[in-house]
Amino acid sequence: MAKNLVIVESPAKAKTLGKYLGRNYQVKASIGHVMDLPKSKLGVDVEKDFAPEYHVIQGKTKVLDEIKKAAEDKENIYLAPDPDREGEAIAWHIAQKLGRRRKNVHRVLFNEITKKAVLEALQNPGKLDQHRFDAQQARRVLDRLVGYKLSPLLWTKVRRGLSAGRVQSVAVRIISERERAIRAFTPEEYWTVEARLEAGAPPPFAARLAEVGGQKLDHKQFRLGAKAEVDAALAGLTGAEWTVTNVERKERRRHPTPPFITSRLQQEASRKLGYQPSRTMRIAQRLYEGVELGDEGSVGLITYMRTDSTRISGEALAAARDYIQGRYGADYLPESPNVYRSKKDAQDAHEAIRPTSMEYDPDSVARYLSREELSLYTLIWNRFVASQMASAVYDATAIDIAADGCRFRATGQILKFDGFIRVYTEGQDDRPAQTDSEDEATEGQLPPLEEGAVVRLDELLPEQHFTQPPPRFTQATLIKELEENGIGRPSTYAAIMGTILNKEYVVEDDQRRLLEAAKSLQCGVGLLCLIGERDPAGLVEAVEAAHGGPADERLSVSAGDAAQQLVDTGLLGGDEIDERVPGANEGVQLADEPRSAGRRRDGSLGGLRHDVPRSIDEQLPSGRLRAVCGLVETATTSRYLGYSLWKPRSSSWVQDPRAPLRR
Repeated sequence: MAKNLVIVESPAKAKTLGKYLGRNYQVKASIGHVMDLPKSKLGVDVEKDFAPEYHVIQGKTKVLDEIKKAAEDKENIYLAPDPDREGEAIAWHIAQKLGRRRKNVHRVLFNEITKKAVLEALQNPGKLDQHRFDAQQARRVLDRLVGYKLSPLLWTKVRRGLSAGRVQSVAVRIISERERAIRAFTPEEYWTVEARLEAGAPPPFAARLAEVGGQKLDHKQFRLGAKAEVDAALAGLTGAEWTVTNVERKERRRHPTPPFITSRLQQEASRKLGYQPSRTMRIAQRLYEGVELGDEGSVGLITYMRTDSTRISGEALAAARDYIQGRYGADYLPESPNVYRSKKDAQDAHEAIRPTSMEYDPDSVARYLSREELSLYTLIWNRFVASQMASAVYDATAIDIAADGCRFRATGQILKFDGFIRVYTEGQDDRPAQTDSEDEATEGQLPPLEEGAVVRLDELLPEQHFTQPPPRFTQATLIKELEENGIGRPSTYAAIMGTILNKEYVVEDDQRRLLEAAKSLQCGVGLLCLIGERDPAGLVEAVEAAHGGPADERLSVSAGDAAQQLVDTGLLGGDEIDERVPGANEGVQLADEPRSAGRRRDGSLGGLRHDVPRSIDEQLPSGRLRAVCGLVETATTSRYLGYSLWKPRSSSWVQDPRAPLRR
């Protein structure tokens, strides 16, 4: 009879672990969360330090009863849900239902589902992480306050069925702002000039106009904006002498990219495989939990797929280097392992996404995987192997040629050593059409030339261009934008994309670009943007006037008072204020520790910002939690007036609620 109980959240993972552990272990699956806030009400007691009210999820009573029964006669109980905040919450709630006083309950973390890793984790169990659970709970409370306070406002003011969320609303706003930028964009004309030249030795080559009369042609501060300007600049070139004034030869190295983190995997799978982030994560979950490999049974092929760290274990690095030397030769192996630095705000809780063993190359497991599993596994495999290979080496040449006060530049490069690109090169997102930089080398060979050499002009090719608006987001580039601005976490990107698409706040065109849907124009975020555009500075003053003083005092303001003040100041029309807005006449106390308002360099007002860390994994005393949730409580009742809960590229986790969104 089994003496130990292992509890995981997934039946697939339970099946894999059962094969590894043998008769002394019984493995049960919770099938996700077992407790959550109630759906029928807010479930957060604002008056009692934002205490959450958890209930057993419908249908999970039977699951919990089975776990309790299995745990009755066990010597040790190992809680082994995923090693992230959500997994910690699942483990915490199961532990509560088993009884807090039980001393035989342990927490184990599986970064990879292999027999070796599982046995090592069980030999070194830990304790439940209070801080990580608090972090998950704080986010859950924030999500509930934003969603349940703001969504009813949208139902009343706009249309029933709409919803708002702490992150999804920001994502829709980013797309909405990009659409407005595209609509407001005015194309500007500019011209480039290419000269087709020949030297004494082949091959013929092309050079681009880089300088006119001593002014660098950067197409920003100085450009040829009309055909007449081009004709004037080129008037004397036909009969001029074309002389080489500078030749620069250098070796250029192209370095490999780091192994995947969650956001990069979703982006690359979108670019190269056409997978939506939700599909990518479903496939990755299966590869992590285990795939049947014939006689070997179920094997986890990749490490945990929700991570923001590029860190790799020493054992995995050694295995990768042995594989590279054996497969590609010593020339492809750098002298020391390539080490990549994670972002400053990375949690660094798990390794990067990588294969669990170099024994399972894509060719050897292809017959056991579905087409989509093999495609994603090959992507992860190649990226990891390439990350530990030598850099690619190019021989790059740049030649400057002078003629009648103009300078032309020809660039070229030849691949000398392919290095990591033999295995993998990263995909590229759509970018606005730009002119070629004079320092940007293009593939191709230039003739052997030295300073003072004279070349012959074959023809001049002026070409008209127009500046292009910023490109629309794809799912990949939107995830990149969210990540760069510190919005969301590795586990939320796929959910964000799914929500805004499923609710039709945005739609995808034939090229998978995200477009603002008609419904999003009715959404609360659209309303927020329209109101915020009118007069953000006046909006701040109106809100301050509504509660009778500057923002550096502890004051309360009701949504109704603020809205009426907006009517009085002309920022809103009377028909835009609805007395039925939830909480319109209820005072909402501002959070503790507000900062004094002040003018920024751009003249906009600052203030009311709380220095809440972006990562809430650190300890959150009740006062700090109250500060976070208190600000949300304030913002949710008045967010349609222009509030926003994020601040791009800033150490402050909460956006100044009165400042216009800055990108």
